[in-house]
Amino acid sequence: MRINHHSIFLYILLLCAGFTSCRPAYDVIISNGNIYDGSGLPAYSSDLAIKGNKIMAIGDLSKATAKTKIDAAGLAVSPGFINMLSWANRPLLSDGRSMSDIKQGVTLEVFGEGSSMGPLSSSMKQEMKDAQWTSLGEYLDYLVQKGVSTNVASFVGATTVRIHVLGYDDRKPSPAELKQMQELVRQAMQEGAMGLGTSLIYPPAFYADTEELVALAQAAAEYDGMYISHLRSEGNSFLEAVDEFMTIADRAKIDAEIYHLKAAGKNNWHKLDLVVQKIDSARAAGLSVSANMYTYPAASTGLDATLPPWVQEGGKEEWLKRLRSPEIRQKVLEEVNSSSNAWENFYQMAGSPDNIMLVGFDTDSLNHLVGKTLAEIATSRNADPAELIIDLILANGGDIDAIYFLMSEENVEKKIRLPYMSFGSDAGSVAAEGKRLESSTHPRTYGNFSRLLGRYVRDKKLISLEEAVMKMTSLPAGKLKIKDRGRLAPGYYADVLVFDPAQVEDKATFENPHQYATGMLHVFVNGRQVLKDGSHTGATPGMVVRGPGYKKEK
Repeated sequence: MRINHHSIFLYILLLCAGFTSCRPAYDVIISNGNIYDGSGLPAYSSDLAIKGNKIMAIGDLSKATAKTKIDAAGLAVSPGFINMLSWANRPLLSDGRSMSDIKQGVTLEVFGEGSSMGPLSSSMKQEMKDAQWTSLGEYLDYLVQKGVSTNVASFVGATTVRIHVLGYDDRKPSPAELKQMQELVRQAMQEGAMGLGTSLIYPPAFYADTEELVALAQAAAEYDGMYISHLRSEGNSFLEAVDEFMTIADRAKIDAEIYHLKAAGKNNWHKLDLVVQKIDSARAAGLSVSANMYTYPAASTGLDATLPPWVQEGGKEEWLKRLRSPEIRQKVLEEVNSSSNAWENFYQMAGSPDNIMLVGFDTDSLNHLVGKTLAEIATSRNADPAELIIDLILANGGDIDAIYFLMSEENVEKKIRLPYMSFGSDAGSVAAEGKRLESSTHPRTYGNFSRLLGRYVRDKKLISLEEAVMKMTSLPAGKLKIKDRGRLAPGYYADVLVFDPAQVEDKATFENPHQYATGMLHVFVNGRQVLKDGSHTGATPGMVVRGPGYKKEK
């Protein structure tokens, strides 16, 4: 008898159309894992299924089928981590893989500490040179269209709004200018900004008074956004800066968060307890205030943080011009060498030039100084350290990246235990390769989240793994009012991690920072696998995550 193979194939197709067992029910099943669902409740053993970009089921899926199956026996399965303070906004434009953060399980990068990638004026676009966008929403869409491995979100930066309207001048906006600034905030909120971000120690943000900040925060509050702030001081005027922060939150009737909460400078370490008391009291009184942090006792910012803000008015060229003036130089040196509450003096807060490490230059001829302290360079040149700061900035043609050792480990551990504490790297997400290796960076770039899980959870047992996962997932998602991320539950976006709690560890050090964290095995972003057995797959499934005020264009 002659067999008609074509007819048999059609018959099988018809059968499969009626029976789901002929095709995989899910795209991915992660089986036998210890589920840390982001709630903070005890972990439990179960299976998890993904279909498309969503989590479809959690439970006994031993009889279900999937295209991809992962046995997670002995491993932790959790939601992807949310980086509350990311500077990956520029690095992701040139390399969308987000290597240093993906290898730690970060699936959402949140930008906007004071400055944001929009809204841009024509002069700001010229200054940025490579901007293919104007508004903040356009930037986020552009980034995702280029292809990124993580999801992305952003606050609108008050500094960016101020430069857009006032430039770099040290003056108050007129009533008409303030209204224009508020309209720019509203536009960004409608495009999906998470709220308003400030960084008040840096010019020109430093020039904004409380009234200006309240007005801008009120505009963000109209869209249920958050006010998030690098305080005007984390040092000598720490308590006063927290009072200003509370005033803005209260008057604007807005949820508020402190960026990288810290007490900077040994003389100020005791103030952390007083600030925590202020926060606890405000929360008990009904004010929605919280904080985030990075897991290291050293800060990182520009060398310009050692110089008074007035010298930087007008932008970089005016700044460098002033530093070349012998008279102005002498005045700057006097202020650098004196302790004052008028501005945040990182030279004084560091306590010694030994505690200031230079890690990034724009001029290649200075790269031999990468990783050296200001004290080491001053000794080798027989130079005064404060004078050397000015000389190096002029030689570099602008600011220099630096690390400042000015916090206490005891305070780091206190902050981790705070119930409202979430986490942000305050760093870019980069690859440990190519020209990147010619400069240094703060180890938080590669280790901030893994350090929490390894050093502080597993080794020091400061908090439980369940609580740590919650503080990197559902807690920040709730603060940002994101309703469909930050938990492992059916219907949520499938930002899912599989990691080994016994192996997760930060490897980066201050001396050798370009080392990826270990222990993260598999990372899914919107249901697509970005990390497989610890290696990047090349996938770029990242989406824009928009704030509560988002109004989709018709």
